[in-house]
Amino acid sequence: MQNLFKLSLVLLILVFATEKLSAQKLKTFNSSITKKMGPKKIAVPYTDVTSYMGYASPGTEDEIKDGKKFYYIYVWIPVVAPEIGVRMMSPAGTIKSKNIVTSADYTENSDSNDYFDTYITLERSNIFTKQGISEEGVANANWNTLARNDDSGEMPKNPGGRSYNSLLRYESNLNDPLGALTVGLYRIGFTTYKKGEVSGTFLAQVGSPVKLPGVGVAKTISALLEQINN
Repeated sequence: MQNLFKLSLVLLILVFATEKLSAQKLKTFNSSITKKMGPKKIAVPYTDVTSYMGYASPGTEDEIKDGKKFYYIYVWIPVVAPEIGVRMMSPAGTIKSKNIVTSADYTENSDSNDYFDTYITLERSNIFTKQGISEEGVANANWNTLARNDDSGEMPKNPGGRSYNSLLRYESNLNDPLGALTVGLYRIGFTTYKKGEVSGTFLAQVGSPVKLPGVGVAKTISALLEQINN
């Protein structure tokens, strides 16, 4: 009986470990574009994907909006794009990617066990040139929310086994001046679904079906300018 108990305990530990590992496994970032392969339609992966590894700590939010503590990641889109995809998971996990921006905050807190229920937005500003990007310019810019997402079934489950990670895709609307994916400054807003503190490591990815030469992704305007002007 005691041996049976020990065996059951080992099996439970193995199952838990397997679930935790699978929860951190990120699949290919696919676009909304599909192609026919025989009788099936297959989603086409994004051609260009830039990853950002970060850490959100309580009390460092950029803005409180509708009672929620929002943090922003700034994105410079250098060419007109037909579609932009954004996804985020927390904790950050481990990925293999060519274009990874690793923040100092992430490096300092990479061993943290904290994670949060991600909620993301994609917003476009009325800044369309590099010369228009400055702390003052961004503070006074108009921001239009193009898309938002809370929980996505396409994303891995968090260590708690919940589908609380986020993914959105936005297709350019050429008939709407505010909805077109033009060259310009964008930002990813993120917070938690419930009001409260945001704490933990995270991975954010920006994808496009076309190459984005000179794309920039950064937590601060100064870091973004350093990226896109080098």
